[in-house]
Amino acid sequence: MLFNSWQFGLFFPIVFALYWGLPHRFRIGLLLAASYYFYMSWNVKYVVLILFTTIVSYSAALLIVKTSSLRTKKAILTISLITCLGVLFVFKYFNFFTGAVTDFLNMFAIKLHPMTLKLLLPVGISFYTFQTLGYVIDVYRGTTKPERNFWVYATFISFFPQLVAGPIERTNNLLPQIKAVHEFDYSQAVYGIKLMAWGFFKKLCIADILAFRVVDMVFSDLYRYNGLELLFAVFFFTIQIYCDFSGYSDIARGCSKMLGIDLMENFRSPYFSASLREFWSRWHISLSTWFRDYVYIPLGGNRVGKFRHNMNLLLTFAISGLWHGANWTFLVWGILHGAGQVIENALTSRNSQEPHGLVWCVRVLVTFVFVMLGWVFFRTQNFSEALYVIRSIFSGITGGIYFYEFSRLRKAAAGLCIIILMLWDYFSLKYDVIAEITSYRSAILRYAFYFMLLTLLLLLRALAPVDFVYFQF
Repeated sequence: MLFNSWQFGLFFPIVFALYWGLPHRFRIGLLLAASYYFYMSWNVKYVVLILFTTIVSYSAALLIVKTSSLRTKKAILTISLITCLGVLFVFKYFNFFTGAVTDFLNMFAIKLHPMTLKLLLPVGISFYTFQTLGYVIDVYRGTTKPERNFWVYATFISFFPQLVAGPIERTNNLLPQIKAVHEFDYSQAVYGIKLMAWGFFKKLCIADILAFRVVDMVFSDLYRYNGLELLFAVFFFTIQIYCDFSGYSDIARGCSKMLGIDLMENFRSPYFSASLREFWSRWHISLSTWFRDYVYIPLGGNRVGKFRHNMNLLLTFAISGLWHGANWTFLVWGILHGAGQVIENALTSRNSQEPHGLVWCVRVLVTFVFVMLGWVFFRTQNFSEALYVIRSIFSGITGGIYFYEFSRLRKAAAGLCIIILMLWDYFSLKYDVIAEITSYRSAILRYAFYFMLLTLLLLLRALAPVDFVYFQF
């Protein structure tokens, strides 16, 4: 069930009405039933996987606190991690791993055919697996207490707004909110609606249009294009993936706010970052902080020597790259970002002042170009395609990008949407833009803005709902 589908347009208002109409003691049951129904709408069979992962992590946490032996605690934690990651490995990485082993052995004249499994990737498996891992690790560390009510814990893992594409929530943020007694707050509900509307605007008016009219057209037949055409395609994918993923996060946060629950912010104007380190503090924040707390810091973080610190960065980002997909291009994408931060650390001092003015603009531009070129490895299917795109971009700025079946009016509307996005993100660096617009004194200007967004939405929306990019991860 896509957020941008008529089925969700029926599903969520019913859940919203029942949630606030029922007494508190029935709300968790409602959320759990709604969440499992939401997940089963993708594939009924794969609900077994999320239930299995939930049972394993729930049981492991209870067993960890019941034993006083550190060795036993570690054994339970290890078994839990191996089991949950094992499910993820089978469905997401098994074919990639066997293919890599076969290719390696073939290099030494050991001829083998890779053993593959014909399995669909369960939607959201990477997200809810990491949420269960974080929970068990937190219980092991003693930073959170285990949840003894299984139904509450199952709701925490399967909470439908963030189930299939995040944000990857932390136990101490989401779990207490699920258990809390909420009173309906009109202002919070209205804010949630406006946050959802902004998410839909980014998804439908920018991400889907760029994908349909430019990005998919070019990347599906790369070798027909070169120069300026490829440069525009890469630039538009850079905008598309941001609007697609952050749009999903905004809709998820808006849904949750309407239910009285605050999810963590997952994006914070990432393309206005003046360094890669800042970019990763603003992009997919729930994932980057997850890797920081459960991979980077346990490896030693920056509390070790310079060489090992650099290796920690590279390893963390390499794993992050593979988290996104079972393909060598994702691994390279992750390593590029890790290497970029290693170079940044070598060129800048930790005590250096925040850049301002022209220096800030130059650093934002350099960071954006690096990130944009990195997306080439993220979007292409293999190295040959990625290298062709990068080589062709710089081999000559020739040709132009063509918007087939795209009228001048729609071109202008799409351009206006991107300008609105850039202005919104820029002012978001200092203000809560939704709150500012909502509280603006002039009702005429407020409603003129709403009318403009609605007009753009009706003009540019796709004829059929389009999957969100991060559903494949």
